[in-house]
Amino acid sequence: MREVRIPSFAKINLRLDIVGKRADNYHELRTIFQTISLHDELHLYASRHSRISLSIRGNDRLAQEPIEKNLVYRAVDRLRRELKICTGVEIDLYKKIPAGGGLGGGSSNAAAALLGYLQLTRKRISLERLIEIATSLGADVPFFLFGGRALGVNKGDEIYPLDDLKKHAILVVAPQGIHVPTPDAFRWVDASPLTSSQAPAPRAFSSRRLTNFPSNPKLSGFCALCWSAQLAGLSNDFEAAVFRRHPRLATIKRGLLRAGATEAMLAGSGSAVFGVFPSPALARRAAVGFSSDQTFVCETISRDRYKRLVKTAF
Repeated sequence: MREVRIPSFAKINLRLDIVGKRADNYHELRTIFQTISLHDELHLYASRHSRISLSIRGNDRLAQEPIEKNLVYRAVDRLRRELKICTGVEIDLYKKIPAGGGLGGGSSNAAAALLGYLQLTRKRISLERLIEIATSLGADVPFFLFGGRALGVNKGDEIYPLDDLKKHAILVVAPQGIHVPTPDAFRWVDASPLTSSQAPAPRAFSSRRLTNFPSNPKLSGFCALCWSAQLAGLSNDFEAAVFRRHPRLATIKRGLLRAGATEAMLAGSGSAVFGVFPSPALARRAAVGFSSDQTFVCETISRDRYKRLVKTAF
C-alpha cells in the first residue's frame, strides 16, 4: 500500500495590521507570515475503497466532529474531484498544534493535505489552480503551500514571498482554558469601513509607491519590517481588544519579556502568545515559568527548508 507522510507546520504573524472592513464583510489585512517548526503530521494511504477516511489523534474535540467539516477532508475531496479520481484514500492526522491558538493549524493541515495527496497520486496540477483551490478553503491556506516568510494582503490570501531571516528560537505558550474564536476577535476590533484609498491593488506594493507615504508611520514601520534582516518591530492589531477580554494573555506576554524574550506578541487572533528568544536554551528555561499551560520550544523555518520538508516541487 502506497503511503505519504507530510508535516503540517504552524505559523506566527510577525506583523498583523487590520486596515478596515471591506464591502464583502471581510477585513482588509496586511500581515507578515512566518512558519515555525511546531507541526502536526498527516499520513495518507492509497485505498481500494472509493471513500475518504479520516482519523484524528491528539485532539478529541476535532475527532468527534463529522469528518466532512474538517479542512483535511474538504481539501482532499476538492482535489480528488478536480483530478477526477475515483479511488479512495485513508488519512491519519496527528495533532500537536493547539486548536484555536491563532497558529494556523487547520489551514496548514489543508495545505499539507493538498500537497500530500498530489504526492500520493503522483498527479500534477498547475500552481495557479492549486492556489485557487487553497484560497477556496481558507484565507491562510495559500501561504502554507510555500512557507517561510511572506507578505499577505487583501484577506491575507494574496501572498508575496519575503527574504528569509536567520533562524530564531521561539517559545509558544498556549494558555489552558482560553479560546478566542477568530470571528469574535474581528468583531472586538470594530474596524471602520474601508475607503478606496485604503485598499490598494497589489501593484501598490512597488518600491515607488511604498516610499510615498512619509506621513504614515504605521505603513513605514510595516515596510521596514518587510525589508529588514532583523526580527524586530512586531505588532498585532488584535492585541488590545483581545487582551481587554482576556487579561491573562497580556500577563503571559509580560512574563515572556521578563524571561528574556526580545519580542513577544499574540499569535494571530489568539489565544496563543509567542516570544522570540536569543537561544533555544533560554526559551526552554522560560517555558518552566508557564507550567500550567502548554508550551512549545521551536524555531523559525525558512522557505527553502520548508520546501525540502514538505517535498514541494515549486
